[in-house]
Amino acid sequence: MTRAAIHIVDDDPDMRDGLAWLFDSRGHQATTWDGGPPFLEAAKALHGQWPQAVVVLDIRMVPMTGLQVFEQLKAMACPWPVLFLTGNGDVGMAVAAVKNGAWDFLEKPFQDNVLVDRVEQAVAAAAADGDANQEAHRLRYALASLSPREREVLDQLILGHYNKNIADHLGITQRTVEFHRANIFEKMGVSSAIELAHKLGRLQPIVKPQA
Repeated sequence: MTRAAIHIVDDDPDMRDGLAWLFDSRGHQATTWDGGPPFLEAAKALHGQWPQAVVVLDIRMVPMTGLQVFEQLKAMACPWPVLFLTGNGDVGMAVAAVKNGAWDFLEKPFQDNVLVDRVEQAVAAAAADGDANQEAHRLRYALASLSPREREVLDQLILGHYNKNIADHLGITQRTVEFHRANIFEKMGVSSAIELAHKLGRLQPIVKPQA
């Protein structure tokens, strides 16, 4: 099984280096980032193909706070568990973040063993999350990559409409519908409208066909 990477995002170089040493010494693969923007750029470059990973994220950073970084990860449908590191005055924000989907938080100063245990629990959860969530995230990313017209054609396809009916409904030629249909199937990784409907059905209520 592939070992999950641990991304340490913290603008304090001493904390960042100390955490990297801690995880490396426990046999984990740790990558450090000095702030949210470079980390998010690297995440975006994955184009929705998420390897197993866990994020250890400082809640107070500049120019982007940990909470802002977390919201960006959610917007990308990133499945990585996020563990916040918080100061004494940030516990309320951290609790709210956990309610909003973060994995956990740990208040500074913390014991090394407690942090490693929490992260290893997140690693195990990320592995268990596995293939089903990976496919769901891939489908969501593919869905987001559709053009507005492709999305209109998709909505008609999963309602069971034929190419000619879709062409009449949208005021375009049947050949144009066939072109968009082929692009949709390629992007979504399916070979038929029935397979497309079945896959998208698992993403409900995210996908709601337009009548």
